[in-house]
Amino acid sequence: MFKDHPKGLIPAALSNMGERFGYYIMNAVLLLFLVSKFGISDQWSGVIYSVFYALIYVLSLVGGIVADRRNNYKSVIMTGLIIMALGYVLLSIPITSTSANISWLLPFTCVSLLLIAFGNGLFKGNLQAIVGQMYDNLEAEAALKGPEELRIARTKRDSGFQIFYVFINIGGLIAPFVAPLLRSWWLNKNGLAYNAGLPELCHKLINGVSMTVDETANLAKWTAEVGGTIPTPEFCQNYLEVFNTGVHYSFIASVIAMLISLVIFISTRRLYPEPPKKVQTENEGYTPEEKAAMAGEIKQRLYALFAVLGVAVFFWFSFHQNGQSLSVFARDFIKTSAIPPEIWQAVNPFFVIVLTPIVMAVFGSLARRGKNISTPRKIAYGMLIAATAYIFLLAVSVYYNYPSGTEFRAMGADTQEAMKAGPWVLIVTYFFLTLAELFISPLGLSFVSKVAPKHLQGLCQGLWLTATALGNLLIWLGPVMYNKWPLWVGWTVFAAVCIVSMGIMLSMVKWLERVTQ
Repeated sequence: MFKDHPKGLIPAALSNMGERFGYYIMNAVLLLFLVSKFGISDQWSGVIYSVFYALIYVLSLVGGIVADRRNNYKSVIMTGLIIMALGYVLLSIPITSTSANISWLLPFTCVSLLLIAFGNGLFKGNLQAIVGQMYDNLEAEAALKGPEELRIARTKRDSGFQIFYVFINIGGLIAPFVAPLLRSWWLNKNGLAYNAGLPELCHKLINGVSMTVDETANLAKWTAEVGGTIPTPEFCQNYLEVFNTGVHYSFIASVIAMLISLVIFISTRRLYPEPPKKVQTENEGYTPEEKAAMAGEIKQRLYALFAVLGVAVFFWFSFHQNGQSLSVFARDFIKTSAIPPEIWQAVNPFFVIVLTPIVMAVFGSLARRGKNISTPRKIAYGMLIAATAYIFLLAVSVYYNYPSGTEFRAMGADTQEAMKAGPWVLIVTYFFLTLAELFISPLGLSFVSKVAPKHLQGLCQGLWLTATALGNLLIWLGPVMYNKWPLWVGWTVFAAVCIVSMGIMLSMVKWLERVTQ
């Protein structure tokens, strides 16, 4: 699996794994944490989450431009890790939200998220650019040995980015357990227990918001179950303080993860390639026809890049519902009384780790038999698989006759419990979404590294992440549809988006294959 890959691949992947571990600790709980801490709605939490998620990727474009201009990817990456660590330090401060301080505490939290996003923008795309440079060098060395060696070297890039992606998801597999475990530990230490639905009702009681008869009954029942007696404003304020303080403590683990990632990167930096030095090009040696041909080739490569980026926007819009509508779906409609809803986000990285060797083996077998599937065609197939996940959720929601999330949460606790589906629904959904991800995300990174001009590698990786940002900027629509309409409507929208994107991608495949030859 690791044979004949560049020596710097595994250290770079380990550094990325540490950063992703710290990031996914926070990401696993972010939307639900904003709801429980500040008492804002799923929809407004979703907007903050969407803007934050978009900024992470938009700022990768800034990070790529900075690294390209300075021609120093390594120092920009290290700066990004330090800034991220600072953001997590601010986020870990356990300040209780009240009506008197929310006017500055919520913006303070958003500034902390902005620092994390900016640091991530300096780090993420530039580390991917370094991995791409490793394979540029590998192919250049192979070309000196002969055409057969070059052909073999070119088959390594896709699998190299898939290996890199596996390490990301090792961090992502472990991270979702950290925040719920620390939160539950802190609740237990204070004589309380976890209940996902209680924070929303506590905020309503404290703020004097009218509740239905069923909501009042649920508040009394859940208060008794978590260790309280009567649901008074004092009890609710204490529960929220303890509940959210436990989550704040988990962000300390994110700080430690950033520092570990920084140590790994610094200690192995000698293994990473240096970008070629910028020199003044001597154009006098080229004829006008040769100059036009070179410019035309660069244009074709950039056109191909933007075409794939357009499809990627809609994949990430659908896929990143794992932190939005799929998280609240797990909270409300799935029987997970013994498992906090955040932990279900670990199912995705688990499947990445398990399925990646299988997908690599299948693609490798086809390549050896002369039936290699091009990267653009793999991306199109990935969109079809993503659509399958939402078609499955659509069928489940129709079968169980699920209403909107708002209507469901207003029902009595016994009625809610009777309507919930088993955990297998989430497992099947994440299986299809993860398989789609393996056809799109690591191979998209590989595609970008193939078509990117050598002097614009950081910028092009930033453009890929900017496409991700545009998709993330739309993901707030998931909770809106989830809470406004019967669930099948939202799942239908996501399935349709994926199917249309697949059709567009297939219509461009032959052209994209010519460009990347």
